[in-house]
Amino acid sequence: MSMINNLRAAVRPQRRRTDAAFDPLHPGHGSSAVVDCAVYQEGKRHGETCSPREAVQRVRNAKEQSAESFSWIGLHEPTEAEFEGIAQRFGLHPLAVEDAVHAHQRPKVERYDDVLFAVFKTIRYVEHDQLTPTSEVVDTGELMVFVGADFVITVRHGGHSSLKELRRRLENDIDGSGLLTRGPAAVLHAIADQVVDDYLLVADRLQTDVDEIEFDVFANRGGRGADVGRVYQLKREVLEFKRAVAPLLRPMQLLSEAEKAPIGPEIRKYFRDVADHLARVTEQVHGFDELLNSLLQANLAQVSVAQNEDMRKITAWAAIFAVPTMITGVYGMNFDYMPELHHRYGYPIVLGVITIICIGMYKGFRRNGWL
Repeated sequence: MSMINNLRAAVRPQRRRTDAAFDPLHPGHGSSAVVDCAVYQEGKRHGETCSPREAVQRVRNAKEQSAESFSWIGLHEPTEAEFEGIAQRFGLHPLAVEDAVHAHQRPKVERYDDVLFAVFKTIRYVEHDQLTPTSEVVDTGELMVFVGADFVITVRHGGHSSLKELRRRLENDIDGSGLLTRGPAAVLHAIADQVVDDYLLVADRLQTDVDEIEFDVFANRGGRGADVGRVYQLKREVLEFKRAVAPLLRPMQLLSEAEKAPIGPEIRKYFRDVADHLARVTEQVHGFDELLNSLLQANLAQVSVAQNEDMRKITAWAAIFAVPTMITGVYGMNFDYMPELHHRYGYPIVLGVITIICIGMYKGFRRNGWL
């Protein structure tokens, strides 16, 4: 640990160092990154909102009294300087701290000694009246969770997926599960469950968009299907959704099976339910991706067929107009000795022959499906 800290100090000397007493964050004051900070004792919120420093002291005092307690600190887009004091106070690994501050991480669950670090991609469905080639369908954010023996630290990036309502439900024990009495691991489960539930809602809304695109592709539009730009844009949004969902499946399965401190056996069974729901979403997203691939190919095939039909029509009409062009071209050469040149009924006979041949060719092309 000390080697890593020394290395980071050498590589990034501009980063401001602070002592263990560094604690500028207090929820509700100025532009603090701390959204909420509280201590939970025996499943109940103990006291009012406090600073991280006070939370550590309250947990320590509760342990001295043999009372089960833990702190839950929620942050929104903290800077390195803002998060450094909390990281030092709770002994967070610098690699995990860097991931939490800079975001843009792949969904994962990692273990650093007795601390679990989880990264979730949050998804929000963007409402739109009509899908266009530039429509934004899903909006992504990130949620990082540090889980220790007596603390939970959440770091949120993005303007959605707030944990305020989740914290209120857990504090009021609306579902009667008493999760807060089970410690920090139960909070991690509740967060994962909310994230995956949001995935389910977004997947259901995406199903409507995919069905609409599918209908447009195979609707009767002169054989030209839907606007390929709309299909491609929806595929891009589905791929973004897929990148958020697919990497998280294996970590959730491991949390429900393997012994990962501080996940106890009582909480692991809850993660099995989350893993099942996540597997369902993963299958849906893979299905959307495959279906959109098929729709892109079908749309391309429809365009090719339409172009072939256009070429056949052009060819048929060119063949029809070639007959009068050829005949009139012959009689336009102005030679003195030409057959039927001075025949009284030559002109109407030629016109009649031209008309009969053109009508016959037109009927033949119509019968063969060229016109």
